[in-house]
Amino acid sequence: MEPRAHSWLANGLAHNVLEWNGANGTVSAGPTAIIVHGFADAAATWDDVAGVLAEAGLRVLAPDMRGFGDGPRVPAGAYYYFPDYVADLAAIVCEHVAPDAPLFVVGHSMGATIAAYYASTFPERPAKLALVDGLGPPDNPHDVAPVRMRTWIDSVERLRAASADRPAPFASIDEAGARLAKYNPDIDPALLRRRAAQLVRAEAGGFAWKHDPLHTTTSPIPFFSASYRAFLGRITCPALYVNGGPKGFHTPDREERLASFTASAGLTQVTIDAGHALHWARPKELGDALVRFWRG
Repeated sequence: MEPRAHSWLANGLAHNVLEWNGANGTVSAGPTAIIVHGFADAAATWDDVAGVLAEAGLRVLAPDMRGFGDGPRVPAGAYYYFPDYVADLAAIVCEHVAPDAPLFVVGHSMGATIAAYYASTFPERPAKLALVDGLGPPDNPHDVAPVRMRTWIDSVERLRAASADRPAPFASIDEAGARLAKYNPDIDPALLRRRAAQLVRAEAGGFAWKHDPLHTTTSPIPFFSASYRAFLGRITCPALYVNGGPKGFHTPDREERLASFTASAGLTQVTIDAGHALHWARPKELGDALVRFWRG
């Protein structure tokens, strides 16, 4: 099932949003799933999972978050922060999903953190929430904040100084696929090449990742687990946590974070032993788990 691509203005930026099983971008009151991809990923690589959701009758939207894929870039001197992503997601939902449409928010990795922040900030909006192998980054001590500020400024300055002479990192899409295979050794190389083709852009001399190079620098804002748990405790809709098994991403305080969901909201847990990129490795299994949870 091929998606339609839209350029939608939201939060002052033109967002690239893929749509499966919709009415050509018109606002629909039908049940809608919105997928928020993870770090260095893009909406397009969720095509196999989106197809499963669409076949189940859901209208599926997947935006390229700012700075990733074909999403918008921030102007010179600006940066990327979690509140920006949450505001973008809120604007896309507000402008392009009918207010009475049942909404299923699905997030993976970094996107799961965004989805959780959104569901907490607007607890009245999502009907259900699914967090796929993501419960926020590792915790930080407060005294790391000054160090991160200096590290951020230094890393951005180095990036700007090197950007003019930086060659294309890959001579071919095959090379980009091989780089993905380094971090995903258990996934079929042919699939990884297909994913690489969705994640790179052609430039003089070869290919480069589509995401803004600013994402390779260190964010100045530390992540604090206690604050994140406070957000989780304000989520009121039923939630699903899908973990990728032993090779997935787990923080030392994962159980404490899971315990932050209120009993009234309800939390379902599912394990798909496929590692962190389970939407690539087991898309049908993940899609079926999402559909079961949505219908349950």
